[in-house]
Amino acid sequence: MCGIAGALNVRGMAPLDSTTLRRMLMLLRHRGPEMAGIYADGPVALGHARLSIIDLAGGLQPLANEDETLWVIVNGEVFNYVELGEELGRRGHRFRTGSDSEVILHLYEELGPALLERLNGQYAFALWDARRQRLMLGRDRLGVRPLFYTMAGGSLLFASEIKALLADPRVRRQPALHALDQIFTYWAVLPGRTMFEGIHEVPAGHYLLMDADGAGPALTRYWAHRYPTVEDDGADEDFYAVRLRELLVDAVRLRLRADVPVGAYLSGGLDSSAIAAIIRHYSPNRLQTFSVTFDDKAFDERMFQQRMARHLGTAHHIVECRREDIGEVFPDVIWHTETPVLRTAPAPLFLLSALVRRHGLKVVLTGEGADEFLAGYNIFKEAMVRRFWARELTSRSRPLLLRGLYDWVPDLQGTSQAYLEAFFKQGITETHDPTYSHMLRWRNTARLKRLFSTEVREALGDYDSARELCATLDPDLSSWHPLSQAQYLETRTFLEPYLLSSQGDRVAMAHSVEGRFPFLDHRVVELAGRIPARMRLRGLDEKHILKRAVRDLLPPDIWQRPKQPYRAPICAAFCGPDAPEYVAALLAPDRVAQAGFFNPVAVSRLLAKCQSSAHVGENDEMALVGVLSTQLWYDAFVKRFDAQTLHERTDVITVEAGVPLVAV
Repeated sequence: MCGIAGALNVRGMAPLDSTTLRRMLMLLRHRGPEMAGIYADGPVALGHARLSIIDLAGGLQPLANEDETLWVIVNGEVFNYVELGEELGRRGHRFRTGSDSEVILHLYEELGPALLERLNGQYAFALWDARRQRLMLGRDRLGVRPLFYTMAGGSLLFASEIKALLADPRVRRQPALHALDQIFTYWAVLPGRTMFEGIHEVPAGHYLLMDADGAGPALTRYWAHRYPTVEDDGADEDFYAVRLRELLVDAVRLRLRADVPVGAYLSGGLDSSAIAAIIRHYSPNRLQTFSVTFDDKAFDERMFQQRMARHLGTAHHIVECRREDIGEVFPDVIWHTETPVLRTAPAPLFLLSALVRRHGLKVVLTGEGADEFLAGYNIFKEAMVRRFWARELTSRSRPLLLRGLYDWVPDLQGTSQAYLEAFFKQGITETHDPTYSHMLRWRNTARLKRLFSTEVREALGDYDSARELCATLDPDLSSWHPLSQAQYLETRTFLEPYLLSSQGDRVAMAHSVEGRFPFLDHRVVELAGRIPARMRLRGLDEKHILKRAVRDLLPPDIWQRPKQPYRAPICAAFCGPDAPEYVAALLAPDRVAQAGFFNPVAVSRLLAKCQSSAHVGENDEMALVGVLSTQLWYDAFVKRFDAQTLHERTDVITVEAGVPLVAV
């Protein structure tokens, strides 16, 4: 796990100066605190900030092939590097290191960009092909590791994080209002976009090519998350449960490969418990597990976390997250997410990764991905119930099923059945629309845009983010089972752009901790897509096949417990006598007007409501977080960011072709 940065200067433009590259690496120090390496060759400059996990002594990057015509820098891991290395060795390739990253070079020699189809991992890399004078940027199938790029002053700049791109004074820090509109609709920016105009993200499952003569940048998709049009292949539940168990075990085995100790997150739910149990079942070492607890019982799951830790006999560590802790670290969270958010959920995970680091670990396995690919979220049940109701709208019993779906949302549980039905009946007959499962959520969230300023509304004009989203969706989406449609949308609009980023890579790497995700092994994902919908979600029993696959490893009260989504306090963290000082400062009318995103009067009313009411609805809470995080983002990246004042990274080794490494 590391951070990467660099540039390709096209059409004979002056190469990137080393001062800028060192500033870029300084801004990635949290991703790679141990050492940094740079390489420059004509039009290209490559920089790498290292967090050593595999081949601790010999894994310095940039890495070259045998004749030094190819150079690579990698953020992340290639988990099947042992098998690939053995295969490549039989083909005559010679390896200089024991690093997993080196297989990328030799696979490129064999396959070119098609090498990506052979990798099992979570990675983002830049590869310089000196013979072709071509730069390749590649990203893993699910987008676990970030990779951003922009064109500025005749250069293609790229980096693991946007802040490193901003180290180059040529890069504009212009807010992207279309992206803000998307956040206040889908909870995140759509894949490929960022909150900065002109700065893009290499989408998951894609690679980018750019030639030194200026041809490009050209994006190519090499993998897509898809579902079959015809579902049932005749296999029964036992077949899928056994095959899922086999693949999960192998995915965990691969992700335990490291030259440092590996721990696990333990939320107390099915997914993380299953991963921790597989580790304990198939590994002789005592496992260290880590959990977040809350002083607010509405969010706390410590009873189940402790139950699972005792069952497995792990060395268990917890961080108790108080509401004031969320308020205290939230500005740091936004600095690392580099985007506004509508939830405070990243903040406790920021504290959790700090706990992992304090205990001397760099790697943890977690349960992300199971809910998306094995049908664990209540939005999937909601869509099923609404479709069931839509077939008989006069039924009095069918809408009663809705009340049991969101028992953790107070403003739904405390309402009358009539209000509940009126809320969920919106658009209920639009079942022909492949986005049906998410339309209600998106419409509800989009109401937050009433807070936008007149200037933002005018600038957005008739922009419709739904058109942009639909243009990127799989052309066969309408032919899939409704559950498959819902799962696909959740992956595209939530898992990729938010969960694996703001709530995943960014808050973990803020403390130099690498998260690994067995459920995101592409083999697991592809198998999950082939499981018939009736087995993924059996009635209202979520993750049915996963439960069959792992229940012998878990206590019954763990695998049988209903899904409880991970959440964190919101208003309590930013309101009241202990509210952080920055809240009032950033939400003051003059500061809101200066940033220009929101109506100052509307924001003042929202803040007053959140401060005075003992019970604030979920929409108002999301609005508060959205406005506050946008103000924090603007303050950190637009108003106060100054590339000229950044420090250069000093612990840099310059790598030269044909020359032994020399410390600078």
